[in-house]
Amino acid sequence: QVQLIESGGGLVQAGGSLRLSCTASGRTFSSYTMGWFRQALGKEREFVAAISWSASSTRYGNSVKGRFTISRDNAKNTVYLQMNSLKPEDTAVYYCAFSFALHPTPVQRHEYNYWGQGTQVTVSS
Repeated sequence: QVQLIESGGGLVQAGGSLRLSCTASGRTFSSYTMGWFRQALGKEREFVAAISWSASSTRYGNSVKGRFTISRDNAKNTVYLQMNSLKPEDTAVYYCAFSFALHPTPVQRHEYNYWGQGTQVTVSS
């Protein structure tokens, strides 16, 4: 079992920044890929970013490229999502996820095995 706890969500004005954190417990965090997804009200859960176990590979969804950065600190069992230049359309519940997949940066929901409870990000215009 893996437990994932997200934090850092909140309300921010358009153009602002937030940093989300996700701390894992229950498995050897440093050996596995981590990802972030988001789900806006009434929409499908969408891939945001993924990072390989060594942080040598990262991947981003098209809508966040150039604005969001995923990183990890294996000593702290924590993955981060730095979100800059936020837009109202970034408003969603953000979930971190843990993957056993062999691919270093999976993008499909079904490739992730454990999920956090989510943290709300609201961007006002």
